[in-house]
Amino acid sequence: MIEKNTHVSGEPPILYFGTPVVLISSVNEGGSANLAPMSSAFWLGWRCVLGLATASKTTENLKRTGECVLNLPSVRQVDAVNRLALTTGSDPVPEAKVIRGYQTEFHKFEKADLTPLAAETVAAPRAGECPVQMEAVVEHWRDLAENDPKVCGRSVIFELRIQRVHLNRSILLDGNPNRIDPDKWRPLIMSFAQYYGLRDERLAESTLAQVPERLYRSPDVDTARKVSSAR
Repeated sequence: MIEKNTHVSGEPPILYFGTPVVLISSVNEGGSANLAPMSSAFWLGWRCVLGLATASKTTENLKRTGECVLNLPSVRQVDAVNRLALTTGSDPVPEAKVIRGYQTEFHKFEKADLTPLAAETVAAPRAGECPVQMEAVVEHWRDLAENDPKVCGRSVIFELRIQRVHLNRSILLDGNPNRIDPDKWRPLIMSFAQYYGLRDERLAESTLAQVPERLYRSPDVDTARKVSSAR
């Protein structure tokens, strides 16, 4: 039985209850690499949906080039993410970021002390230290809240299709290149602007995990196989 008055109506400024941190690498106009942390992301099959600020350099690059790499840091890369947290590849710094204390930084990989590695299907580099690196292309984008002029223009929603997935051997299930062992993978989680990790052991056995992973396989995997490694 739930006791009465256990909840109150609140208005939190943000509703970031906890999602994995993503380091998005993209290519600037002159060919240099940009690297930006974010956590408004989720996956459906081999598709990813991102929410980015309109004034972000990453947003600008994705619209222009139509591609990027989604690097997933583990808890071991938290310092690297922190070093990037209040930097932007834009010059001048957008007004919305000035008031938050952002500064222009053109050498993002060096700032984060991460190693850029060549991707196979996109121009943007991978972040070598991140255990998961996903090469992706933009399938669609639109402004968030298109029907509300008070909100529209602040954020952009991107739908990305994954073309290559690179996995560190340390997180694989018994050396299987197609299976990640959740007992080994420790993603960096952001919850209300704070960093967290997963506990070392499972909370409970999952009923959903009884469904074989192969039944979730997307046709996008076959599409990805046809993309040549031309880079």
